[in-house]
Amino acid sequence: MPAADRPSPLSVQRAFVVQFRLETDLAQGRCAGRVEHVASGQAMLFDTLEELTAFITCVLAQVPRQPME
Repeated sequence: MPAADRPSPLSVQRAFVVQFRLETDLAQGRCAGRVEHVASGQAMLFDTLEELTAFITCVLAQVPRQPME
């Protein structure tokens, strides 16, 4: 497969661990837990999907967009 057709590699710099609390029910709009950026160890507790995505967006904005070798 030509390099241009291969998906980009997955990078630990763009990896997160997300733990959801038992009361999370996305169908009902409830989302709570903890998220951690694997490479930096930055973490936070979240009480809404918006807080979760805001954290991920903020961390990814700091990660260089250079392809992995």
